[in-house]
Amino acid sequence: MLKQETLKFIQEVAENNNREWFAINKPRYEEAKSDVLILVSELILGLSKVDPLLSAEADPKKSLMRIYRDVRFSKNKDPYKNNFGIWFSAKKGGNEPGYYLHIQPGKSFIAGGYWMPEAPHLKLIRQEIDYNIDEFKEVINNKEFRENFQLGTGNSLKNAPKGYDPADPNIEFLKLKSFEASMRLEDKEFFNPDLVNKLISYFKVVHPLVVFLRSAIEQ
Repeated sequence: MLKQETLKFIQEVAENNNREWFAINKPRYEEAKSDVLILVSELILGLSKVDPLLSAEADPKKSLMRIYRDVRFSKNKDPYKNNFGIWFSAKKGGNEPGYYLHIQPGKSFIAGGYWMPEAPHLKLIRQEIDYNIDEFKEVINNKEFRENFQLGTGNSLKNAPKGYDPADPNIEFLKLKSFEASMRLEDKEFFNPDLVNKLISYFKVVHPLVVFLRSAIEQ
């Protein structure tokens, strides 16, 4: 589980998002980061048992995303993220299917899938859904999946992608540009001694979606 001070710190970052405040509170950041890295280490061990492509010896620091924002091309010039983002995948770097944990007071969530794949992978995933729609529906219509996760539809084409019939009964899935499922987490869940087991159980539910997407791009 996490310390309450960790969520308190990240909340205060959102309220004081400037370099002067962060410099003064750098020791608090290091403590919060260490706290999150302990959680990441435990999740890596658990996830490696769910997904055999994930190494139990992976470096936790490589899963924890930087808190420093790249503001070069953004209108938002806040120098720091107001969350801890944690990404688990089989390969080092690169865009691919995997698992994500977002820690942000009042807005935390857990997710699995493939966020905004580039054109070559997007094409392969659409083909896989088109050819194996029954398998895809079996994944997203699984009872546990439907009870816990919601397939994102915010990133979707307005019209049918090139080469697909607009009247296709499964066009809603073929129009997707991103393939991730997520579920909200309450702040109090992070203070539960059983946190790691709960998170691993959620990742286990979304694991079949990750496998389906992997198989699509690795054919």
